[in-house]
Amino acid sequence: MKQLFEPANIGNIKLKNRFVRSATWEGMAEESGHLNDKIFEIYENLSKGGAAAIITGYAYVLKDEQPSPRMFGAYDDSFIEDYRKLTDIVHKNNSKIILQLAYGGSMTWFNVGQREIWGPSAVLNKISGVTPKEMTKEDIKTLVKAFGESSRRAMEGGFDGVEIHAGHGYLLNHFLSPNFNIRKDEYGGTSENRARIIYEIFDSIRAHTSKDFPVLIKLNCSDFMENKGFLFEECKELCKNLSEKGITAVEISGGPVFRAPKTEKEPTKQVTLSSKESYFSEYAKDIASEIDAPVILVGGNRSVEVMETILNETQIEFFSLSRPLLSEPDLINKWEKDKTAKPRCTSCSLCFTPEGNMCILDREKK
Repeated sequence: MKQLFEPANIGNIKLKNRFVRSATWEGMAEESGHLNDKIFEIYENLSKGGAAAIITGYAYVLKDEQPSPRMFGAYDDSFIEDYRKLTDIVHKNNSKIILQLAYGGSMTWFNVGQREIWGPSAVLNKISGVTPKEMTKEDIKTLVKAFGESSRRAMEGGFDGVEIHAGHGYLLNHFLSPNFNIRKDEYGGTSENRARIIYEIFDSIRAHTSKDFPVLIKLNCSDFMENKGFLFEECKELCKNLSEKGITAVEISGGPVFRAPKTEKEPTKQVTLSSKESYFSEYAKDIASEIDAPVILVGGNRSVEVMETILNETQIEFFSLSRPLLSEPDLINKWEKDKTAKPRCTSCSLCFTPEGNMCILDREKK
């Protein structure tokens, strides 16, 4: 019987257990994207709290493209020194750390109108109200190279790997979606063409780092949009192709903005466990059964009992969570001592504010 609290590997990353802190924008870095004592404190607490690996808040790979305020930067070599301090803190506490890399695209409300925002096509994002500029092939080359260079900085800064963010309505997710990608060239049309930029980014990261440097990807299992968007069967095919190319692990979420399926009109699967917990598990289960790369399940992981059942009844290997660790950075340690412990987090999402992300229960004390 597999256990949550047993050593396991993601590629060459040796983990003390199967818990991962999923990427969470803290909103507390410097305006330039550089790190500070507050960030170091947050990650020190997380690394002491029991999670075997921490995926950072998303980092922007091009200086002129910052989708959220006070997020991590990765756009030039000046960040390497910051990274070394951060990764040293985490490693001293027997945890691993992975840098998430992203290009926000039209899923942004920050400095809109003051910068050029790229998209696969000039299609209005009804969630944000932003219509991006359609990327030229030269723009695509620039972005692909930027992901590779940012990954090299991560490796030199001591990170244990990088994660490509291709979910939640950000640019790479929009390339995958026929709702936002209406291009007529080799980056549009078929699902294979729409995924081309992701394959090129993966190849660029491999070219800029060592052959065994871990590269993960975060994907929507489906966009859960009434007018279709990126579909589950397309996600499954993409995961198979990435696994064959050598992706280290796949983290399965859902979108267009991180959320569980809510309406009967959405193409949901029957969830055999609680629909309020681990709500992408049926999708991740199918993917895990068909690819060699390990699958990380994110979304509503709140119960040790439920996660243990998934671990032993499917080929899903790891579990990531975000909001509960904003509320209780030491929740994993608490679960190790008492598997029945109930998280303080109620998934209210009131932790996400323009001033930075902090559990409302802690904010109310200040």
